[in-house]
Amino acid sequence: MRRLINSTYITLDGVIQDPQDWPAGEVDDPAGGTIQSELLFACDAVLMGRHTYESFAPVWQSRTGDPFSDRMNSMRKYVVSTTLQDPDWANTTVISSDPVAEVKRLKALPGQDIVQYGFGDVAYALLEHGLIDELRLWVHPFFVGKSGPMYREAPLAKFDLADVKPLKSGIVVLTYHAR
Repeated sequence: MRRLINSTYITLDGVIQDPQDWPAGEVDDPAGGTIQSELLFACDAVLMGRHTYESFAPVWQSRTGDPFSDRMNSMRKYVVSTTLQDPDWANTTVISSDPVAEVKRLKALPGQDIVQYGFGDVAYALLEHGLIDELRLWVHPFFVGKSGPMYREAPLAKFDLADVKPLKSGIVVLTYHAR
């Protein structure tokens, strides 16, 4: 069975929204890119909500010629949305009803793992139904003091720490496996 791996950027004060607006790192560390590439190439599908789709699609569609961009653009993409009608990003399928059942179906299909970026309503629904197998939190070493925090009302879900990777930038990648 395929695993669903959620990869989320988060600040010390728990903010997950608008990471493109966060302060840029003062230290360039290629290890972060290596971790992201290894994750993307271990997966053959991306799952996202509409907000993530709307921020990813225009950025990735404009990039080509490097292995990461080409992989992102060519792989299957699933967007959970009741409002997105006609996605223009190649290989995108809209899941407009019962995302929990559809993710269960996708996980049962043969193939590589599935990556989900960001932690919003879709992730909380999947968490509630025990469908997130691995959680990677990219903890950024600052407080932004604005936007909404990751924390909201949710059912108890337990994870075991599987790996800790500190980067030169001060970011720490915490990997947890669902119990």
